[in-house]
Parts: sequence; structure tokens; C-alpha cells
Amino acid sequence: MLDPLHQFEIHTLFPLTIDGVNISFTNSSLFMVIAVLAATFFLSGGIASAQLIPGRWQAMVEMIYSFVANLLEETAGLKGRRYFPFIFTLFMFILMGNLVGMVPYGFTFTSHIIVTFGLAMVAVGFATLIGFMRHGIRYFTFLVPQGTPVYMLPLIVPIEMLSYLSRPISLSVRLFANMMAGHTMLKVFAGFTVALGIFGVAPLAINVILTGFEILIAILQAYVFTILTCIYFHDAIHLH
Repeated sequence: MLDPLHQFEIHTLFPLTIDGVNISFTNSSLFMVIAVLAATFFLSGGIASAQLIPGRWQAMVEMIYSFVANLLEETAGLKGRRYFPFIFTLFMFILMGNLVGMVPYGFTFTSHIIVTFGLAMVAVGFATLIGFMRHGIRYFTFLVPQGTPVYMLPLIVPIEMLSYLSRPISLSVRLFANMMAGHTMLKVFAGFTVALGIFGVAPLAINVILTGFEILIAILQAYVFTILTCIYFHDAIHLH
């Protein structure tokens, strides 16, 4: 049986080192580029010949656009509209990255904690920057829930600070763990199918069901990552 973790290995395609820093182009980098190109093709193709009565492709693009716009407005309010390009780009990049990884012989870069942590740091860092730009030093009042008694501050403030600092960790681990676990299960049952030969019908059926479930998870995890980012933006804009 093949190693189910072999699919997550990073392979260098074009080695490149600058001042001792390895910035080689890897299979992970390749599929990030593919995800960006896929998102660009999907969005551009849908609106290339836009009509008053949209076709299926245009309707799908408009549906995703409206979905993310409504998601941002419902969570961050009207003041959050200006950050729609960032939120929409984040959603499409993660969504396409997850879906491209479902293609046979594809690579799921969102199954690597370093990638998801980088995305989470960008999202939380941008939200923090917005908070300081809008509120200045008063943004630190975010660590003090409204109505907290003064004598509880020595306990509440460290807890709130720890909770805030753990946001990138929880955001990244959630996406990484779900994608890695799902693809590992697919590979395990695929191995059973090959190993059992003609008796591998049962694991094959399970694998087909898991594939559909994993596609659903790929879409759901892009949504979860995006809505949590929108909530962080809401906190940065409105405080408590």
C-alpha cells in the first residue's frame, strides 16, 4: 500500500537560492499559480460576455460575488464594504486551492500548515492594522469586554490577549487539519481498493462517497476561513 502521506511531500521543480535563502519553485508554488489562474479564468470567463439575462457561467460568478459581498456586509457591516476585494480574493484563492487539490495527481497546498498559517497571519494582521488605523491606541480597549468590573481586569485582559494571539493558530489549523485528514482518508481507502483487487468494491464505494464529501469540505472550509476573517474585520471596525 502506498504511503498516504506521500501526497503532501514538497518537491523542488526549479531550485533557486539567494544569499543562502532557499526560494525554489516547488510543486506547492506551481499549484498556487494554477489556483490563481483557475480563479482568474473562472471569473473573467463568466463576465467576458455579460448579458442582462445571465447564462449558467455568468450566473455562477455573480452568485459567488453576491455571496461573499453579503457575507461581508452581514458580519462587518456597511463600513466593511471597502475591504471586499481582499475578502473576495482570499475566498477565491482558498476555494480554488482546495478544489484544484481534488483533481487526480493534483497537490493541495492548503494541507500544509505553513501555507494556511501564512494566510491566517495576513488576514489577522490586516484586521489588526485596520483596528489601529481607525481607533489608534483606543483599539486596546478591545481587550476589555464591555461592562467588565475593574477588579476583574488582571484576569480578563491576559485571557483576551491570549485569545487574540491564538486567532492565526486556530484559523490556520482548522483549514490545514481538515484538508490533510480528508486527503489522507481518500488515499488510505484507495490503497485498500488496489490491494484487495476484485474484492475492493466496498472501499471503492466508500472512496467515491468520501470524494463527494471532501469536495463539500473544500467549499465549506473556504467559507469558514472567510467568515471568521470577516468577524475579525468587524471587531477591528466596531470594537465591542
